[in-house]
Amino acid sequence: MNTLYQNAHSSERDAPSAFRYLDVLIVVIGAVPALILGAPAVGIVVGAAGWLVQRALQIVDRRFTDRLRDPRRQVGIHVTEAFGRIWLLAGAIVVAYVAGGRKGGLTAALVIFAAYSVAFCLRIKNGPPPERELKA
Repeated sequence: MNTLYQNAHSSERDAPSAFRYLDVLIVVIGAVPALILGAPAVGIVVGAAGWLVQRALQIVDRRFTDRLRDPRRQVGIHVTEAFGRIWLLAGAIVVAYVAGGRKGGLTAALVIFAAYSVAFCLRIKNGPPPERELKA
């Protein structure tokens, strides 16, 4: 294999740690000005907590599935985990609505939307994941 191909598919291609977790930084740092400007605290706290918990679950899932050798099991676990994280975020919005009313629910939804938008842009910037060799 040539060096260019190896470098394109190496783990060094991943974004630096600060950019990899930019969505987490924005949620944590963005909470302070939002609270100062009068955003509902329940919505900020519940939305941020929901986002941080789902990101932690994503990291744990990626580490677990990377150790699996069966591609079908990897896909099954990824899909199950992804849908579970979606339900977790939806549940956080509902909890914020119940605890903080309409404004609390909307605030939680906006926190999650902002964090997801940043994470989505980072995924687009980084391109597709490197191809893996399949072992039969």
